[in-house]
Amino acid sequence: MPLLSKYTMKLADSPFWTFAIHDGQHIDPRVLPYQLLKEEDRMREEDPFTALIAELPCNRFIMETSRFQLDINRGIEDAIYLRPDQAWGLDVWRKDVPEELVNQLRLDHEAIYAIIESNIQQTISKYGYFVILDIHSYNARREGPEQEINTETDPQINIGTLHLNAKWHPLLERLMYELGKEKVNGEPLDIRENIKFKGGYLSKVINQLFGEYGAVFAIEFRKDFMDEWTGIPVPHHVEAYKQLMMKALTILNQYFYYDGKE
Repeated sequence: MPLLSKYTMKLADSPFWTFAIHDGQHIDPRVLPYQLLKEEDRMREEDPFTALIAELPCNRFIMETSRFQLDINRGIEDAIYLRPDQAWGLDVWRKDVPEELVNQLRLDHEAIYAIIESNIQQTISKYGYFVILDIHSYNARREGPEQEINTETDPQINIGTLHLNAKWHPLLERLMYELGKEKVNGEPLDIRENIKFKGGYLSKVINQLFGEYGAVFAIEFRKDFMDEWTGIPVPHHVEAYKQLMMKALTILNQYFYYDGKE
């Protein structure tokens, strides 16, 4: 049976990947009748424009399907938000959602992970290593659009590394040091580790399976590049974060190609 969930994968001659697995907003027509949320309510917890930030000269994996249909950054039992406690207290699904639909989405989850794992293995076979920049975003104005951002608890960029193999800690330190010297829109960059998020299921699975050969860095951008309540982007800020990820690719290239760290 064809997948209910959609993704785009673009391969390049590169050991590096960008992922944007929460960018998608699509709900399959077979699923939509069983969804309770309006599109604008879903958007608040999705990661719009992260696919644009991830549009770099390397391999790319972009989920087109909304996390409210299937969240591949959760384990299979939590990947479908059947209970409010799985979805920020939101009622996502009607009570009469067919069991066969839920089962098909879980098969999607398994199939998508098989595809991802196969492609990472191919990258390892070709280059001997890999790195995934797993790009996300997060809300910092949950109380309302006029809320002041708490810069003590909400860094501009949070890198989740809970599942990282210790072998890659020097690379992490290099990334954070070099990116931390950059400015965004003329302002110093606040980049910290494991403050808001520590890395989700994708990071856990790939780091555990292939951690001897490479790393997943879960990169969470605070939604400064958009209005999180209206969904309207700030184009120059989106571009600034994209250029920051271009800088990250440069750092990765230097680390592996020039420092003899392979």
